Amino acid sequence: MTPTYTPELLSALALFAFATSITPGPNNAMILASGANFGLRASLPHLAGIVLGFLTLVVLSGLGLAGVITTTPILHALLKWGGAAYMLYLAFRIGASKGISSKDVGAHPIRFWQAFSFQFVNPKGWAMALGAISTYVPPGPYPANLAVAVLVLGLINAPCSLTWAAFGVGLRRFLDRPAVLRAFNATMALLLVASLYPLLSELGPRH
Repeated sequence: MTPTYTPELLSALALFAFATSITPGPNNAMILASGANFGLRASLPHLAGIVLGFLTLVVLSGLGLAGVITTTPILHALLKWGGAAYMLYLAFRIGASKGISSKDVGAHPIRFWQAFSFQFVNPKGWAMALGAISTYVPPGPYPANLAVAVLVLGLINAPCSLTWAAFGVGLRRFLDRPAVLRAFNATMALLLVASLYPLLSELGPRH
């Protein structure tokens, strides 16, 4: 099967992917904090979890997962409240972090599978996946077109996430004082908590 993308549609998809991947959101706040606290190398599993988790979400959304969740009240509630609890846990992890250079031996960046699973409760990730599927994937041949969309999203999402991690690394020299680092981590944690609002509103009960 040969994809039916036109150059214009591919360009529009690439612009959509860049605009949604580079702008602030829960993932970018967390990878920024990880880069600032733990450095780039230690943050790479977190980054890989973001990218691969998001692309998996896109594939599953394209295969009908979103429709199943939105029409099944129990799954809807689990996604809504389970996602909120998980985001609060991750916010606590960020807020309590003292950085890898501290003597807190339990300090470590978010693991690959934690970042991967977070994509399924990330409101911005859902919006990106559904927007890409509904707007930028032509109907036929659908599998080939979906594969092209996943490839484009991955090629753009990965360097955008890496940019935020690198930005966090660049902030490390300004965060070498414990009080400043604690304030930074608290701010990142609060931003993640604030991102709960779209999760609870967009995934609220359907009437």
